[in-house]
Amino acid sequence: MERILDGFETTVPSLRVVRLRPGLIFKAESASEIRRLFLGPLLPNRLVDPRLIPFVPRVPRLCFQAVHARDVGEAYRLAVVRDVRGAFNIAADPEIGPPELAQLLGARELGVPARVLRRAAEVTWRLHLQPADPGWLDLALGVPLMDTARARDELGWRPRTNSLEALAELLRGLREGRGMPTPPLDRHAGGPGRIGEIASGVGQRQ
Repeated sequence: MERILDGFETTVPSLRVVRLRPGLIFKAESASEIRRLFLGPLLPNRLVDPRLIPFVPRVPRLCFQAVHARDVGEAYRLAVVRDVRGAFNIAADPEIGPPELAQLLGARELGVPARVLRRAAEVTWRLHLQPADPGWLDLALGVPLMDTARARDELGWRPRTNSLEALAELLRGLREGRGMPTPPLDRHAGGPGRIGEIASGVGQRQ
């Protein structure tokens, strides 16, 4: 018996246990869900444009890993067809920090203390301007970077899309309001004019 697990593991003796731990998973069709979860209904799609982003915050420890959804799917396929066990980290190069974001967006880096960025996140959340509470920023600043060597060596996994290309595709999807006909990814899930999102409240209720 085989079981492929994501985010947890089991010790049942008869199982071949494989655990995949992906970085942030991006694709254009996930844009509507990501917008609802982290940007909210008040940001027009057309404003998600690198030409309108003059700078990115240069914050110590702000660095994350990303991977395209297709490459995650390939990692799962390889985990099924190969006789492997244990945990595999799944992320594409490069690691994305302020310099990589600035290059992708054609923007400048601006030094911002982490406490200032967190305060801005908290204020905008409590004012219902965006739905992501400041704990998400704490998480982003504290997540360790993963070593993907085992996935490459034992699974034979090679991402076809690098992390910056995956992020650029997501940004295009945000501008275009992309989605898929499934409940989480449905571009119309927020209702006409996003009225359902607004009516249900954005961020922390006082």
